[in-house]
Amino acid sequence: MGLEKVKEINLPKILDERGNLSFLEETKHIPFKIERTYWIYDVPGGEVRGGHSYYENEEIIIALSGSFDIVLNDGMIQKVFSLNRSYYGLYVPNGIWRHMENFSTNALGFIVASTKFSANDYERDFEKYLSLTKK
Repeated sequence: MGLEKVKEINLPKILDERGNLSFLEETKHIPFKIERTYWIYDVPGGEVRGGHSYYENEEIIIALSGSFDIVLNDGMIQKVFSLNRSYYGLYVPNGIWRHMENFSTNALGFIVASTKFSANDYERDFEKYLSLTKK
């Protein structure tokens, strides 16, 4: 599975002079059942989050506030996606190496996941990941 499965998702926007609203609905805006959500915040300048791939888990990543870059690698191609709008998400399927970097001050990353947490679902060794993608 390569980067061609990664999708940029425009979430609905309801514009209102009192403030805008966006939302996502399971299986309507995202291609999986939601099993977990988590968020990343207070990332010190220059720090990198992630640095792994998943065997099973799929994710939608949204910058609810601020901005950050998601660097994806499928073993052959590397691509950078910049997230900076709360109505825009990035679908990342399993089998893709990812890390997040260039967090702005007060950035808030919101992640919707297809599986519950399992330490066994992670591949954290990039060299091993590369060897698995060659099969």
